[in-house]
Amino acid sequence: MSEILVSAQELADAETSEPSLSGRQGPRRQWGSEKRSEPLSIVHPKPSGRKITWGRLSIVITMVAWVLYVVTTVLRQLADNPNAGFRFQLETVSYVLVVTFLTFSALMYLMARQGALYRFRDHLRVPRGELDRHFVSYDDGITVLVPSYAEEVNVARGTLWSAALQEFPDLKVVLLIDDPPTPTDPLVLERLNATRALAQEISQALAVPAARANAALTAFRARPCGTGPVSAGEVDAIAAEYDYAAVWLETMAEAENVEDHVDEFFVDLVLMGLARELRLVLLALSAAKAQRTGPDWNRVDQLYLRLTWIFNAKTEYFERKAYASLSHEANKAMNLNAYISLMGGRWQREITDGSVVLRRREEDDTGEAGDLIAPDTTYLLTLDADSLLLRDYCLRLVYFLESAGNERVAVAQTPYSSFRGAPTRIERIAGASTDIQHILHQGMTYYGATFWVGANAVIRKVALEDIVEIETVGGFEVRTYIQDRTVIEDTESSVDLGTHGWTLSNYPERLSYSATPPDFGSLVVQRRRWANGGLLILPKLWTQVRRRRQRRETVLFRELLLRVNYMSSIAWASFGLLFLLAYPYDSRLLSPLVLVAALPYFLAMGSDLRDCGHRFSDIFRIYGFNLVLLPVNLAGVLKSLQQAFTGDKIPFVRTPKVKNRTAAPGLYVLVPYLIVAFSLFTLWRDITVGNWGNATFAALNATLAAIAIRSYIGLGNSVVDISLGFLNWLYVKPRVRAAPVPVVVPKTAEEVDWQSVLYHGDRRLNRDLRGGTDRRRRVAAR
Repeated sequence: MSEILVSAQELADAETSEPSLSGRQGPRRQWGSEKRSEPLSIVHPKPSGRKITWGRLSIVITMVAWVLYVVTTVLRQLADNPNAGFRFQLETVSYVLVVTFLTFSALMYLMARQGALYRFRDHLRVPRGELDRHFVSYDDGITVLVPSYAEEVNVARGTLWSAALQEFPDLKVVLLIDDPPTPTDPLVLERLNATRALAQEISQALAVPAARANAALTAFRARPCGTGPVSAGEVDAIAAEYDYAAVWLETMAEAENVEDHVDEFFVDLVLMGLARELRLVLLALSAAKAQRTGPDWNRVDQLYLRLTWIFNAKTEYFERKAYASLSHEANKAMNLNAYISLMGGRWQREITDGSVVLRRREEDDTGEAGDLIAPDTTYLLTLDADSLLLRDYCLRLVYFLESAGNERVAVAQTPYSSFRGAPTRIERIAGASTDIQHILHQGMTYYGATFWVGANAVIRKVALEDIVEIETVGGFEVRTYIQDRTVIEDTESSVDLGTHGWTLSNYPERLSYSATPPDFGSLVVQRRRWANGGLLILPKLWTQVRRRRQRRETVLFRELLLRVNYMSSIAWASFGLLFLLAYPYDSRLLSPLVLVAALPYFLAMGSDLRDCGHRFSDIFRIYGFNLVLLPVNLAGVLKSLQQAFTGDKIPFVRTPKVKNRTAAPGLYVLVPYLIVAFSLFTLWRDITVGNWGNATFAALNATLAAIAIRSYIGLGNSVVDISLGFLNWLYVKPRVRAAPVPVVVPKTAEEVDWQSVLYHGDRRLNRDLRGGTDRRRRVAAR
């Protein structure tokens, strides 16, 4: 199993091609891909009383079936066979543990799902008028941080536009580029420059409609206000501004190059979705004019303000690796931390010994044009560079955070959904599992067990200040708000916030969408990262529980169970499935009650899949999907254990966003074939001994795993990836002898690198002088 611990560099090197600069040639649509392209409704439909009742019964049936199984099968077998031997007793104990852990995970699914049903039933959407009234004289701002590393330009562009078009009074969007700032590859440099240009491109595009909206608002406020409905002329004036804004968005949508289902979503839901809402306001204004009435002065003022919120966003980019004084740790968390640590200050760029460092200017300094200014804001929005937000994401979530009773909510988010119309089977099934997770995260909030899902979140900055850790590295202060100890930084930060008395919440609407890996290779990178770190964070949960009890806060047992399951279920589910696949358990331990305990879980999942626009039969495809991902999950768990013993951080490996296929490490492709082969061997062995229960299970595993290999990996791709993996295993990189470091002998004062001496001190000078002295001695000896 140690061979599964493939290095992160091998995964990173598995990409078969570099992202293109402009055109994204999407994969050819496969048979069995998703036909539906329209997204689900923003507001979840209210579940019926019958569905909620069946959900409660499912929880009861699962618990009762497990208890009956333990009593009628396990305890009876141990009582009836006191001399069965140590092996049978050991098999019994291990089998009960496996069944118990798997049943527990199923029970947690049903519980979280039930909580989601309660929330969907009780949720009432905040009217648009209340949002406009709340933000009419709003002073607090929000900064959108988009961490990016080697992203495809069009992917990052769509994300930035969806953030810039948020309807919010004071919004700033910052693209945090984490690529090396001076690449030598011309193609990489060209892509980097294109990424840098995105912020300016968006600012220039928004300048014209922003100027018009601002001028219209100023002109309206300069006119005398009256009481009662405004005049027909004022209705015509505001209608003309909304018509211009809608036409501007529609024109942009028509000019977009639509090459895949993500582009289609961006055009239809981000651009045209906002345009349709503006057209709806136009409809209301036309109806008011036809009825010889209109809104009052305050409401018209709010309508003008809304247009300024849409177009007044500020966009820029920031590269932390251009500054030696900031952390260069290769992960998303430190990319975010670097910029957050600069917020609220004015920083002077200083060149020292060939490097650029940032030093804080005092408040009374006049400053210079070259200073870096990072204004502080009340809220932060972290957004992955492959995600898209709907138009009122910021407006609704900030309103929620500022509503009564939510003063201690640190993070509000809408767990992302998948883009519809996936052209490949694996992207469709991965998207289906994503939509299921959206429901479960909503239910976990019902029980107070919310976890921050890092693709998108609105965060109170004051909450991050509560959990910040400060250290000095190389003479510079490094602030860590979001922990980078593991590659699932959002999960660990969730626990840290809870320890300091903060809570988190998932907003019960679909307002965010994120990309799903389109092939097995990129999926391996993503799921291996997700499986890594939960066990390392678990001890922090006990610290949080202890601290909360010291503050006399109530810690519900259901919350604790859901949190433990979220962080650890991948570990025990993976090892449990491995035991069931590999070990021929005694047939006396099998019972129909095990199936009865599992049946509500599968039926509930099938119902949820159908509600999300997928197929009920996808429960079998997801099971096969999880079988081929078994080695990936095991590798992530083992990496966590490795980090626990060695203390070394696991490198963060980004999920490739390229449209061409990403090659998977050969071992991850080979193991699913071994699962099919061993399941067939188990089937033959169980048939010969008449163990029909195990034979049925083996036949199911072999069939579903084989279908999953064919559908999600591909036979031809398997041959290529296994061959590449074998060749990479045979290939040994030649040892490169380090180039000798030239010794610079300072002969005169003019030859001394005075800047280096002043910056680094006597260390480098002593080395140079010592080298010069040794060299002179050798010359003298010759």
